[in-house]
Amino acid sequence: MTRRQQPARRGQMILYIALLAVVVGCMVALSLCDRPPVSPEERPSSGDTLDIAIEYSPVTYYTYDDTLGGYNYDLLRMISDSMGVPMKFHPVVTLEKALAGLESGNYDVLVAQFPMTARDTSRFAFTEPIYIDQQVLVQRRGSNAIHSQLDLAGDTVWVVKGSPMIGRIASLSREIGDTIYVHVDELYGPEQLMLMVAEGEIRYAVVNRSIARAMASRLPNLDRSVAISLSQFQSWMVSKDRPGLCDSLDRWHNQLKSDTAAYHLLQRRYFGGTFPTLAR
Repeated sequence: MTRRQQPARRGQMILYIALLAVVVGCMVALSLCDRPPVSPEERPSSGDTLDIAIEYSPVTYYTYDDTLGGYNYDLLRMISDSMGVPMKFHPVVTLEKALAGLESGNYDVLVAQFPMTARDTSRFAFTEPIYIDQQVLVQRRGSNAIHSQLDLAGDTVWVVKGSPMIGRIASLSREIGDTIYVHVDELYGPEQLMLMVAEGEIRYAVVNRSIARAMASRLPNLDRSVAISLSQFQSWMVSKDRPGLCDSLDRWHNQLKSDTAAYHLLQRRYFGGTFPTLAR
C-alpha cells in the first residue's frame, strides 16, 4: 500500500514545484512591470547634443495643430541656431518626473515654471534669470471670489507636485497665523489645474502669473488678481554636476540678448513687449 502511494506523492511534489516556479515567475514579472523602461525618447543623446526637458505650458512649450511654440522653446531654438548647439527636446507634464530625470542624468537642462529659491540651489544649478515671474491664486470670478491672502485661511489650494509653491504656501500659512491646506496633484501641470478651476472641479490653484495671463483669453471666467508671492527669478535648471553647462547657457543667452532686434521681437510676439525681463 505504501509503495503504491510513493509515485503519487512524487507526482504531487513535481506539481507543487512547477506551480511554485510559475508563482515566482509571475512575481518577477510584476516587479519588472513596476519599473517602467526608459523609452528611446527619454534616453540621453550622444555626442554634443543637449537633452532639454521642457514643460508643457502656454509660456514654456506648447503645440497647436502641427506648430510648436512657446517663449522658452523659441528662445532655446534661437540659441541652438545662432550658436550651433544641437538640442533635443523632451516634453514633460509632471514636474517631479522631470526633476528626477535631471538628477539621474537623462536630461541636461530642465526648462519649467520653477522659480529659483535658496532651498533648491543646494540641489540644482540655475542659470542667470531668464525673466521675472510671480505666483498667483487662480479662482473663478463672482461674488464668492476672495480678494486677500488672509481669506485663504482654512481653505485648500491645488499645486503641481514638486513645485516650490508648496513651501511658499507653508510660509504664507505662518504669516497669516492660520492653516492653508495644500493638495499636491501628481498627474497634471498648471494649465490643467486652471482648467479644473474654470470648470468648478476645484476652487483654487496656484500657478505662475505668466501662465495665468497667457490663458486669460481662453478662460475669461478666472480671476488671477490675488498674488501669493513676490516677484521671483525664473531660470533654467542644470545638474549640480554640470557647472560648466550653466556658464555656457548664460554666455549664449547674453550673446542673444545683445542682438536686441531679434530678442525683443521674440518678447513682443509672446508678451506684447511688456514681459518682465532683466536688463543686462
